[in-house]
Amino acid sequence: MIFYANKYTKLYLAIILLSFCFYSFKSELKEEWKLKKHENGIFVYTRMAENSKFKELKCVVQLKSSLSGLVALINDRESYPHWVYRCGESTILKKISDTEIIHRQTVVAPWPVDSRDFVVNVKLHQDTKTKVITIQSKCIPNYIPHKSNFIRITEFKALWILSPLSNGMVNVEYQLLVNPGGNVPAWLVNLAVIDGPYETTLNMKEWIKKEKYQNNHLPYILEP
Repeated sequence: MIFYANKYTKLYLAIILLSFCFYSFKSELKEEWKLKKHENGIFVYTRMAENSKFKELKCVVQLKSSLSGLVALINDRESYPHWVYRCGESTILKKISDTEIIHRQTVVAPWPVDSRDFVVNVKLHQDTKTKVITIQSKCIPNYIPHKSNFIRITEFKALWILSPLSNGMVNVEYQLLVNPGGNVPAWLVNLAVIDGPYETTLNMKEWIKKEKYQNNHLPYILEP
């Protein structure tokens, strides 16, 4: 009887352990992207981010451009107030190399919400085989002192993925997760999360046509 008791106890414990592992694995899976908007060739998706009350966003569009042209536009931080949604100021605080900078940007919020600013470390990487470029921005909120007239964003992650296609086209994917901080409730931020990236991408479609970007050939970027 002792043998059977131990046998079934072990089997029972094994089932519990497997169930727990399956539950843990399932809980770690990210929510699937959900298409929220499709206009002017721009696809906008959202999903709830892990360990956050805020929605993560993804914009996808295909643009006719060289890889150097797109990188030149993304690197042209001084132009951001003209085409990036609600951008007030955009400054390179430090250029570490051709592929890494420290960048500060302000976000002009509608009254009565206070404007925000954020500081990020931006790194570019290109896969030498696929030629796919990733540009990742990670928040470094204490890099410079906080400005009294801005609420400093402390949670910000952004990712550009530039994948070359045939016929001179590039698939452009932009992912963003931001916690604006302050007293703005998460549900209100989640309602408005689509508008900004969509408007930015729509503007980008026009700005990328400018000759100063299309005639730019960056020595550190490999073209397909």
